[in-house]
Amino acid sequence: MQMMLPSEKYFGKFEAVFLFYGAMPTGVTVSETGRIFICFPRWGDDVKFTVAEIVRGTLQPYPSLDANLVSQSNITASFICVQSVVADGKGTLWVLDTGAPNFSEPIKGGAKLVAVDLNTNTIRSVFTFTEDVVLPTTYLNDVRFDFRVGKAGYAYITDSSSRGPGAIIVVDLETGYAWRRLNGANSTSPDLFLLPKVEGEILMNRNKDGSTSPFRLASDGIAISPDGKILYFCPLSSRHLYSISTEVLRDRTIPDMNLQDHVKYWGEKGASDGMITGAKGTLYAGDYENNSIRKILPNGIMETIAHDPRILWPDTFSIGPDQYLYFIVNQLHRQARFHYGNDLRHKPYSLLRMKIDEPPAPTF
Repeated sequence: MQMMLPSEKYFGKFEAVFLFYGAMPTGVTVSETGRIFICFPRWGDDVKFTVAEIVRGTLQPYPSLDANLVSQSNITASFICVQSVVADGKGTLWVLDTGAPNFSEPIKGGAKLVAVDLNTNTIRSVFTFTEDVVLPTTYLNDVRFDFRVGKAGYAYITDSSSRGPGAIIVVDLETGYAWRRLNGANSTSPDLFLLPKVEGEILMNRNKDGSTSPFRLASDGIAISPDGKILYFCPLSSRHLYSISTEVLRDRTIPDMNLQDHVKYWGEKGASDGMITGAKGTLYAGDYENNSIRKILPNGIMETIAHDPRILWPDTFSIGPDQYLYFIVNQLHRQARFHYGNDLRHKPYSLLRMKIDEPPAPTF
């Protein structure tokens, strides 16, 4: 008689939107008209274009191939290594360019926030950063917007540095003036006690020469409440969730060292890369250690809404006008840098979606 052993329970209904057989994607965003944009950072794969739109089942360079060709003569207008793309719900695609291929020091003038007009498919404006905002260690990771404050709105960007201070970078979109907040604070820094485990193995840097070191990334996931008043954030190397008032972040009369007093701790939510909020105030977050997606209600109650072995490193999230949660699954933890130079990723990478019955949080 054959014994059937109990096995792990998987749940959550999702479907594949697109499969990637080339370079590894990190970012996805769905515009208010349902257009889908993807980005591919230059981390070593053969990246033909770092920003693309999915058009009739194919990847097309966006807004053009020229914009995706690194031009030394016009470094501020060409995309170098894009980590994140965000459609703002009002006709603009925002492109967050780290300017740091292969996690190098950012190329001077290369780290930038670019606004692309979705009606004309042309670059409308470029915001670059001074050397006291984008440090030699900075890696611009993800961005959220609120157009209800200031004359042109504000952007909030995570610096997920692996070898310098983490931070939230605040950008006044009227003037382009930017400054660092929570610079090197506990809430934006890696949890030094975290031993992340993915697919049952500890995630750490394992180099070709056999040497190893902890894998530690600072503030990464970021989400903004539907009224724009609360910013949620988390370091990649942490299971903790934090928030802060956006008004406090913008108030430059409050010294940065005093900002920690204004940070709210929400407890453990699992270790996340991507996060997003819906119009009802629900926070959606990945849990890369457990192949899962969680939702966190405004009252702090957490629920796992998907747990599946195919959710191999949930990266960036976006909510479409169709009330689906879109997310990239890219096997980030299987990269060669974590396995003594052996690339263990197995194509395709995927863009998945699941119905959440909640529109995206408004920005205006």
